[in-house]
Amino acid sequence: MAAHQEKKVAEERKHQNMQNDTKASQGQWGRAWEVDWFSLASILFLLMFAPLIVYYFIMSCAQYQCSLTDPLLDLLTGNKHLSDIWNRTPTLTYRAAGIYSLWVTFQVFLYVGIPDFCHKFLPGYVGGVQEGAVTPAGVVNKYEINGLQAWIITHVLWFANASCFHFFSPTIIFDNWIPLLWCANILGYAVSTFAMIKGYFFPTNAEDCKFTGNFFYDYMMGIEFNPRIGKWFDFKLFFNGRPGIVAWTLINLSFAAKQQELYGEVTNSMILVNVLQGIYVLDFFWNEAWYLKTIDICHDHFGWYLGWGDCVWLPYLYTLQGLYLVYHPVQLCTAHALGVLVLGLLGYYIFRMTNHQKDLFRRTNGNCRIWGKKPQYIECSYTSVDGTKYYSKLLTSGFWGWARHFNYTGDLMGSLAYCLACGFEHILPYFYIVYMTILLTHRCLRDEHRCCSKYGKDWKRYTAAVPHRLLPGIF
Repeated sequence: MAAHQEKKVAEERKHQNMQNDTKASQGQWGRAWEVDWFSLASILFLLMFAPLIVYYFIMSCAQYQCSLTDPLLDLLTGNKHLSDIWNRTPTLTYRAAGIYSLWVTFQVFLYVGIPDFCHKFLPGYVGGVQEGAVTPAGVVNKYEINGLQAWIITHVLWFANASCFHFFSPTIIFDNWIPLLWCANILGYAVSTFAMIKGYFFPTNAEDCKFTGNFFYDYMMGIEFNPRIGKWFDFKLFFNGRPGIVAWTLINLSFAAKQQELYGEVTNSMILVNVLQGIYVLDFFWNEAWYLKTIDICHDHFGWYLGWGDCVWLPYLYTLQGLYLVYHPVQLCTAHALGVLVLGLLGYYIFRMTNHQKDLFRRTNGNCRIWGKKPQYIECSYTSVDGTKYYSKLLTSGFWGWARHFNYTGDLMGSLAYCLACGFEHILPYFYIVYMTILLTHRCLRDEHRCCSKYGKDWKRYTAAVPHRLLPGIF
């Protein structure tokens, strides 16, 4: 009897250890199960200061001609008080609230109300219903990919209004820029709060939820992996791609229209920013199905980081170059303009071709050619929470043999080109390259920490084969 009891206890301990090992191995697939002090401090810092950073940049342009130092000097020397700056800041208006509400409602309608038809007549474009990656709980979600269609419809209507109907001025976004900021903040906080409540009380898939017990971490990093309403409204795909990224090119067009209104011309620097960032946005929507395999969809949970970030941080800080050029029009010399164009296009080429190589490798399961040769790769495996074992191949050929995240290298080259288009008089337009360097470097480290936990010893074999992250021979 005693021997039988000891055997039963041993089996229970073995089962518990297996559960703990599974939890540990999956702890970094998605986000963390537990919060360390550094992560909590970072979360609190961002929650407190990220909205202030956005406000400071936009206010600096509106009140100090895009100088980042003058507001601080005014406050430190006593020339101005915080109340003076705040009182000069435009408040929320009914006009801005109406514009923003109509904008978001229209994008929701385009997202859920019109199934994609672009894939039926555009060769090479992948749209319509597509499957996402396997979640930690083993779920495979389906998505209606119609972002390119939404972008085209929106911009056709924009140009039709500008050239024919004249219902509103093309400068409407710039003219309401700060009131629209308050609207974006309201939506960002509202959707983030709703996502947290939903995660607690009516999650879409309870097995893909993560609770740390820390309110601030759960609020920022999210609880649900794929929160949804109905069959097709996916929070992550909508807010990551619409309304912020669809608006990106419209915002730049509005800035260009304002430059034309103020100075009687659109400078070549403004044209470069519109063209290079327009290429990036169009690339995003053309490859929206591929985006389902990226870190945002595959690993991040939906919380304030994505909800508020996509509503406020992305449209307001990713467009700083165009905003700066309204206040400081820059006409570049031919050599400077060509240099910016070449850098931007080369960065885009590296970004796109690097991602294309990985996508081709995945779609063909390695039965393809990279740079004219049979691809080399590392075979690896991982286990989902439900105990299912999956197998993967990590590409070590082409650009992926140069560095483990060479697509980020191309992205950074393009980001630098946007900034260089603005000249060298102010540091404000260079915030973007500083931010993107920090963001993508952090993503490298975060992704590799997760992959190390996910793939174990197979990941060590991969890093030995491709030793550098971003810059071959350097980092």
